Amino acid sequence: MEEEAEKMMTRKEKRIVVAVDESEESMYALSWCLTNLVSAANNSKSTLILLYVKPPPPLYNSIDAAGYLFANDAVGAMEKYGCELVDSVMGRAEAVYRDFLTRYCNHGEGVQVSVEKKVGRGEAKDVICRAVGKLGADILVMGSHDYGFFKRAFLGSVSDHCAKHVKCPVVVVKRQID
Repeated sequence: MEEEAEKMMTRKEKRIVVAVDESEESMYALSWCLTNLVSAANNSKSTLILLYVKPPPPLYNSIDAAGYLFANDAVGAMEKYGCELVDSVMGRAEAVYRDFLTRYCNHGEGVQVSVEKKVGRGEAKDVICRAVGKLGADILVMGSHDYGFFKRAFLGSVSDHCAKHVKCPVVVVKRQID
C-alpha cells in the first residue's frame, strides 16, 4: 500500500476514476472528489475518469413468460432508454464539474484536470474492477448508498466488492444527511 501511495506521489499525473450512476450519492462523491482530491492536487495534472456502468442486457426469448411474442420495438425502446440514461448521468456529472470550476477555481484557472467519460456494460462490481485495472487508476472514488444490513445482504455492496478486489486505494464517500 505504501508503494502505491509513493508511486502516486512521484508520478506527475494522477488518474482518478469516479463511479457515477443516477443516484445523488454518486454525484455527491464526484463533488467530494473534486473538492478534496482534485483541488488539493492543483500543482499536478489529474485525469478524472467518469465511469458509468449500464446494467447487463436482459436475455430475451422470442416469447415472454406469459406466452406472448416479445416485439423488437420493445427491445429497441429499452436500448434507447439506456442510451438516454447514460446521457443524463454524464450530463449531471458534467454539471457538477462545471459548478466546481465556477465555485472553487475561478472558472478553471490553475486547475490541471482533464475529464474522460467511459461507459461499461454488465454487473457494476465486475465492470468497475476491470476498468480500474485497465485504466491504470491511482484511486477509485465511489458513493455509498448506505444500505442497511438486510439490503446489503440481499443486493450486495458494489463498494465492498471493489474495495476487496481492486489494486488501488478506494474511497467510499458517505453522503451527510442534513
